[in-house]
Amino acid sequence: MKEKDKVVNEELVLTEEEEKALKTVEGKNDDARFQPSYELKKEYKGRTIFFKVITYTFLTLFALFMLLPFWFMISVSLKSPVEYSREVTSGLKLFTSSPTFVNFKIILGGKIGDAASTLPGDLIILISNEGKRVSFLPYFLNTTIVAVVSTAFTVATTVLASFAFARLEFKGKNALFALLLATMMVPGEMMLITNYQTTIGLGWQNTFAALIFVHGVSVFYIFYLRQTFQQIPNELFLAAKVDGYGEFSYLWRVMIPIAMPTIVTIIILNVMGSWNAFIWPTLIASGDNKFLMETWGIKHSMRLVSNGLMSLFSSDYSNYDTVKIAGSMVISAPLLLVFIAFRKYIMSGVSRSGIKG
Repeated sequence: MKEKDKVVNEELVLTEEEEKALKTVEGKNDDARFQPSYELKKEYKGRTIFFKVITYTFLTLFALFMLLPFWFMISVSLKSPVEYSREVTSGLKLFTSSPTFVNFKIILGGKIGDAASTLPGDLIILISNEGKRVSFLPYFLNTTIVAVVSTAFTVATTVLASFAFARLEFKGKNALFALLLATMMVPGEMMLITNYQTTIGLGWQNTFAALIFVHGVSVFYIFYLRQTFQQIPNELFLAAKVDGYGEFSYLWRVMIPIAMPTIVTIIILNVMGSWNAFIWPTLIASGDNKFLMETWGIKHSMRLVSNGLMSLFSSDYSNYDTVKIAGSMVISAPLLLVFIAFRKYIMSGVSRSGIKG
């Protein structure tokens, strides 16, 4: 009897390999038991497709809603004033069968030529008057100079200050940085009078210096770039020191290439700010270029494109919507070109934002 029990007990004992194989089989049976049926899979797939259709439909409608004003600007700017006047009474259309560039010729001070037949008589008389003719080319030249030089100056000060606050060690660094951040609480309008008095005292009225150097330092850009610099591992800085690199070499060869998407974002924001500036240029640069007048005797306006567009809206051309919208298109085009030129850096910055370490 004992020998039979011993045989039975020996038969019930399993090796480790057999136990693992048995558990695997049991797990597969459990997985198969809890797998969804064909109907559930089909229902889940249908729900996924439905929600995707709803999402993409909403995004498409939202994109069309955002692009509609731009398309309206393009459409109206390509219509002749006579055609637009007829549509105002009968109903505006988003398309035109006879596009023309006569509005852009008026804005840029070009010759109208045969397109004069599409203009009303009072507008032809207005264009023929030399004293009231519009030309945005001087405004473009001024704005381009201010945007390029001020952006280069702002980027230089921002990179150097951000590197100092992110990597260098000196007494009072944190207190000084906190003081800089505190200045962001002061509205910019409160500094207009002080900046105006300082600029007048330096004799910078109606000069490029007043438009470039007054806003050459941005605390927000310094804070923004400093945060990017601090995300760069400090081991790279220590390794560069061991290899014999100085602070400026490390900044130029390591930190700037890594932080290039952030720097490009700062460039775009500063160009947009310089291009769209209105209050300060109106206050300090509303006359002729003082430097060109005194040096070479050239009479050249110091107005920027925003001031020129505002004067167009409030001048004798205020009744001609096609001309005004064409002026808005001409001003907006350079900003669009800047975005297209730097779009790969922007996308690179977006893709890097999800990478840790």
